[in-house]
Amino acid sequence: MNIQPSLKNTHIVFMGSPRFAVPILAALEEQAQVVAVVTQPDKPAGRGKELVSCEVKNYALEHDLRIFEPRRLRKESAVIEALRNLSADIFVVAAYGQILPPSVLEIPQYGCINVHASLLPRWRGASPIQAAILHGDQQTGVTIMKMDEGMDTGPVLKSKAIPILSMETSETLSQKLSDLGRDVLLEVLPGYLQGEILPVPQVGEDATYAPLIKKEDGMIDPNDSAEMIERKIRAFNPWPGTYIEWDDLRLKVNQVEILAGEQQMVGARGVHEKYPTVGTGKGVLKLLEVQVPGRKPVRGKEFLNGARNWLER
Repeated sequence: MNIQPSLKNTHIVFMGSPRFAVPILAALEEQAQVVAVVTQPDKPAGRGKELVSCEVKNYALEHDLRIFEPRRLRKESAVIEALRNLSADIFVVAAYGQILPPSVLEIPQYGCINVHASLLPRWRGASPIQAAILHGDQQTGVTIMKMDEGMDTGPVLKSKAIPILSMETSETLSQKLSDLGRDVLLEVLPGYLQGEILPVPQVGEDATYAPLIKKEDGMIDPNDSAEMIERKIRAFNPWPGTYIEWDDLRLKVNQVEILAGEQQMVGARGVHEKYPTVGTGKGVLKLLEVQVPGRKPVRGKEFLNGARNWLER
């Protein structure tokens, strides 16, 4: 990666939390001066509810970067004052997870720039990658925008599109968009800082919104079409995952195939070529990979060998 002289002396505060943000942070650290990282605090996870750090914090610790972990940034005046005292030129945000208050947006000379994982104004909000897959979009991309007080409503510096492949999951697409966001950010940031690239307002009438996804959203409704359910399974992979109710358990469904021309009653369980199937509101789904709670994922054929009551109601 070639060093761009125009960024060498640029002081940046980076704000991000999940894996999506790590390649962007790493590139900025290589090409500019990252004076601090703002990220989400540790959260309980797993059965033991032990505190776990997010990927951005782990990276920052490994690279001896200064870290701030406010629970609610807008209410922590001491953190805001500390950020102000850093005299950073610009704040770069990538999937941080909190809305920035005006008191933060106004700190840096060049404002706050966001790397957003959609082609704004389509899919503003918390879950743009999942929304693009869930709604059957043929393409998505990244948008580099200057932030304002709204939810992803700020003017755009640049957008770049990529296709969504037929077997794409939110995990695979997130990695692609992370790399793309890193590259587009580095492409436009020098020109923006030099006043050569000006933000262009979004067309608000074209906006769509991607709300925050909750764990309970992963339940599969058999009344939906097989096509819709298949997209949901890919969109919610790996989190929150999708499941059906079976034998008083939540059977996690990781991968399916739509059986063209097959018919089955809505919600009815069946078997096709030694794989379990489920009838939907339109079409039949073949369960290629499933996971019983507390066990590892298995192919549907293997699951069916031990599920003697699969066809029972």
